[in-house]
Formats: sequence, structure tokens, C-alpha cells
Amino acid sequence: MDFNVKKLASDAGVFFTRAVQFTEEKLGQAEKTELDPHLENLITRADSTKNWTEKILKQTEVLLQPNPIDHTGARIEEFIYDKLDKKLPSRTTNAELLGQYMLDAAIEFGSDTPYGKTLITVAEYQKRLGGAEREFLHTSAVTFLSPLRNFLEGDWRTISKERRLLENRRLDLDICKARLKKAKLAEAKAAATPDFQETRPRNYVLSASASALQSGWESWDVEPDPVVSEQRKLLSEEVDKAEHELRVAQTEFDRQAEVTRLLLEGISSTHLNHLRCLQDFAEAQATYYAQCHHYMQDLQRELNRCANAVSAPHSSASVCPNPVSPAFLSGPASSGAAVPAASSSSSQKPVTLAMEQSQLPVTGARKARVLYDYDAHDTSELSLLADELITVYTVPGMDPDWLIGERGNEKGKVPVTYLELLS
Repeated sequence: MDFNVKKLASDAGVFFTRAVQFTEEKLGQAEKTELDPHLENLITRADSTKNWTEKILKQTEVLLQPNPIDHTGARIEEFIYDKLDKKLPSRTTNAELLGQYMLDAAIEFGSDTPYGKTLITVAEYQKRLGGAEREFLHTSAVTFLSPLRNFLEGDWRTISKERRLLENRRLDLDICKARLKKAKLAEAKAAATPDFQETRPRNYVLSASASALQSGWESWDVEPDPVVSEQRKLLSEEVDKAEHELRVAQTEFDRQAEVTRLLLEGISSTHLNHLRCLQDFAEAQATYYAQCHHYMQDLQRELNRCANAVSAPHSSASVCPNPVSPAFLSGPASSGAAVPAASSSSSQKPVTLAMEQSQLPVTGARKARVLYDYDAHDTSELSLLADELITVYTVPGMDPDWLIGERGNEKGKVPVTYLELLS
């Protein structure tokens, strides 16, 4: 290992000199080079961007993962998988876990009982809610959290590094200015000192007479002082050296200021990028809540059907409709046998409903643009693709949260929350 003592000593000396200069500036005992006002504004804006980005990132993480313990564990898990360059496995959401518990309880209590059927129905929608939540968390992490984190861990570190270099260049510049000022003061002081010496007369004789005194003074010799001349020469060289160091320091400072300015001006591009990420996050959030709203409306309708079936035990609709497919229920054979019958009853009812609706009078037909993808849950509904145009209308007595949609020869119910009605 190379250990350069001279370089180490030099770096230590530079660090100590900068520390002294910085301390004297804080105490008001040294002059400080002020940055360009435009550069100062850019620095202030960058600091504000960094601080608010940290706060937004932290609060968004809390929003997506409210439990601090789970949040810390999730971050540690993400860090480990990132270092291992492996894909992070998908986590089971709380809603999905709740749905699984309900499903296990239904199997335990009996899937053919009213309570068991209701548990199975709610479990199905809880799992749907959990799936929507997992998709929302993934989308938010990719489109919003990652860009913010990349800015703080990438771009901002580069900006901070260049700003530290700029501060060091400014301290070096102020040190050179102080050194030059000190050298010029010393040179001016030396210039005011006489640069000659007086020698005693060669034929000096002590005499009280005026003639002797006169002859004695005329014999004095005046010669240049070599010490003073040498000192002046050294001081002049010191001034020249200080001026050269000042020019070099000024050049390095200007160059570093330009580099820092270019990086700070890139904050505007960062704002535009974060704006797009924010729009993506808001869209993902709107999609998630729209899906949750739709699922809960479907769940309410299913629960109402179950309640009506229980209240009329002697009617043909006494069996609570079960929207769950047989594959969803994993349990004993006797339990599995009860589900297909209910599922068959449920699959026949929407078809009849669709036929009845198609025969009712049409009111208010208009065009609508689809906002989000939608998968039909049964044959009475119409699957949708985002941004496509369809014709929608309502029929008397229909749920206000639904419309009848037509696309070519296809027809079915569509949720209003997934549509933008056009004039």
C-alpha cells in the first residue's frame, strides 16, 4: 500500500487552513466571497426540493405501509433483494389474508350453511380487494417511490458533492485573497523603511570648532542597506506568487461554480419528472379506489341477495347465490359439492337479468369513454378496455351505479365509475 507522507501532510495543512478560514468567516474576522445571486437562488431551490422530496417520500411510504414495523422490515427486505439482484416476491396483503381466514372459517362451519356461504362470498371480494391493493402498491412503488428515491440517492448526492467542492474552492480563493493582501501590506511597510545605511567619516576628529565639525560632516558616506534590499526583493516575489495563486484559485472557483450551476439548473427537469410521476401515482390511486368501490358495490348486492334468500325460506330463491367459482373453494368433498349448485344457480340468474334488461325501454343513449380496464364478472356484464368508446344508456329501475353498454354486437352492464360520459 502506497503511503505518501508528504501528500498526507499537505492535505492536512490544506484542511487546517480551510478550517481556520471558515472559522474566521463565521466570527466575522475574515472576508467571504459571495456567490452569484442566481447561483444562490438555485442552491436555495435545490435545498427546498431535497427537503420536500424526503418528506413526501417518507409520508407516501407511511401511507402505503402504515405499520412502522412492517415498513422497516419491507425496506430491509427490499434492500437485501436489491443487493442480491433478485426479484422481490409479492407479499400477501392484509385483505387477502383476511379473505383466506374467512374461507377457512367457512370450511370449518360448513359451506352449505347461510353463514358459511356469506363467509365465502365476502372472502372472495376481500381477496379481490387485496389483489387490487397489491397492484396499487406495486404501481406506486415503480412509478412514484422509485423515481423520488433515485433522485435522493443519485442526483442529489452528485449535487452535494459538487457543492462541497465549490465551498472548498471558495475557501481557497478567500485564503489566497487574504494572503495577497497580507503580502502587499508587508511590501508597503518595507517600502517606507529607508534602504540605506550611514557610515562614520574616515577622518573623523573630535573638535569643538565649526570648521572641524563642518569638515567632519562632509566626510560621511551613504551606502544602500543590503538586508533591506534583500527583504524588499523577497516581499516582491511573495506578492507575485500570491497574485499567481489567486489567479489559479479564481479560475478553479469559476470552473467549479459553472459545474455546480449546470447541475442545479437540472432541478427543473427533476420537477418535470416528478410531476409525471405524481400524475401516474394519482391515476393509480384513482384506479385502485374505483376498483374497491366497484367490488364493494358488487359485495353489497350479493349480500342483499343472500339476505332476501334467507328471509324467504320457502321460495325457490331460498339458496343464497354464491358468486365464487368451485376452484376458489378448497375443502372436503361434501363442501365442494354444495358450491357448484349454488354457482350454477348464480350463473343462470345474470343471464335472465340481462335478457330482461334488453327488453326494457331504452332511455338517454350517449357515447362514453372508458377510463380503466374492466373485466366482466359474469355474462350480464361487458368487459372494457381503457380509452375505447362505447354507447351507454340506462333502463327504468336499473341501479344508478350501472349502465347498459354496447360495443358492436356485444352488450352488458358496465360500472359508471369506469366511464367518462361524453356530450
